[in-house]
Amino acid sequence: MIAWLKGIVRDLGAGYAVIDVNGVGYLVSASGRTLGTLQMNQPATLHIETVVREDALLLYGFRDSAERDWFRLLQTVQGVGGRVALALLTVLTPDQLVQAIASGDKNALARADGVGPKLAVRLLTELKDKVAGLALGAMARTVPSVSPSVETGGTVEAEAVSALVNLGYGRSDAFAAVVKLAQQQRDAGTEPTLADLIRAGLKALSPA
Repeated sequence: MIAWLKGIVRDLGAGYAVIDVNGVGYLVSASGRTLGTLQMNQPATLHIETVVREDALLLYGFRDSAERDWFRLLQTVQGVGGRVALALLTVLTPDQLVQAIASGDKNALARADGVGPKLAVRLLTELKDKVAGLALGAMARTVPSVSPSVETGGTVEAEAVSALVNLGYGRSDAFAAVVKLAQQQRDAGTEPTLADLIRAGLKALSPA
């Protein structure tokens, strides 16, 4: 099985690249984001997912292992094949996928070609629990403006989620509520505090 390729880019097209490795051209399917990092006649190194079928040997290329891992994870959902997985990775980075799924943002997923409302809901349903553990890490990396907590060195959002989980709420539900509430406060021009997020989270998650 081919795990990675290092060579010269000889062709670029819609959804694919040809990588020349010692005189052999490998046709590699890739997301728009990965293809955007390649240049004609320039060196390139790609992580590869090899798919063997009865009638074909397919190569999918990725600029990093995170994108490759998401390509694999997305295809565990019924109705998602290689083409749709690449379409999702074209419109959303791995971190953005984590946040979209953890927060239940089906509209973000539906931006990808081939992903309709029903498939977007299926993606959210089947992947929600799988990405819960990744959500806080993605949040910490993509929200640099959050004030750090003295107690733990994490973000106030992360601490609020942790507090709600300790109170018995599901991590995915807590994450979705906290991110939404924090964004609402920032949109209003106010930096959220830990107490604000916990109080608002309890209100949002408690049955009416």
